[in-house]
Amino acid sequence: MGFKEWIIPQSKHFFDMLEQQADIVLEGSEALLDMVKNFNNVAQKRDKIKDIEHKGDEMVHTIAEALTKTFVLPIDQEDISKLTSRLDDILDYVEAASHRMWSYEIKSIPPDMIKLTEVIVTSSKEVNHAVKDLKNFKKKNEILKHCIEINRLENTGDDITHVAVAELFKKYDAVDIIKLKEIYEYLEEATDKCEDAADVIKDVFMKNS
Repeated sequence: MGFKEWIIPQSKHFFDMLEQQADIVLEGSEALLDMVKNFNNVAQKRDKIKDIEHKGDEMVHTIAEALTKTFVLPIDQEDISKLTSRLDDILDYVEAASHRMWSYEIKSIPPDMIKLTEVIVTSSKEVNHAVKDLKNFKKKNEILKHCIEINRLENTGDDITHVAVAELFKKYDAVDIIKLKEIYEYLEEATDKCEDAADVIKDVFMKNS
């Protein structure tokens, strides 16, 4: 048994915590999709997403505290910290988008906004799978496949956003354009952060495979 194979079981709880954080990110993304698809009880749905975001913050703090107390780690401390931060970024933008839908008193959700949120959910699922494959560095093909798909989805999100923002100027007044454009930008950022998380995962895999 090599040194890496010996230390990973000792610090398996770091992989478990990262998986929990990835689950929370997916939970928040799915809650946002429910919000935009069923745009009622907006305040309550916004509060639910805020609670999920707080749960994510607590996991970030838990991981950070564990890093200060653990000498032997399964992967570099910097990589764990970076991945935790990128996962937190996804959830932050999901929450920010939901908050503005509520605070800006959006009356209805454009179809393209639903499409973009579906991309976020799909990307979050791919991130979730990739994080869970990290504990087994032999899953080279699976990890790379998830990362490639996340990159493709980010490009799809960009395309949806560009078309959607152009359409805003044809259908909405100036105030609504400003509101909806900002929400689209937050949603697009969420897809960007999924790609950022995938980049960290790919780097971790390359270092440890």
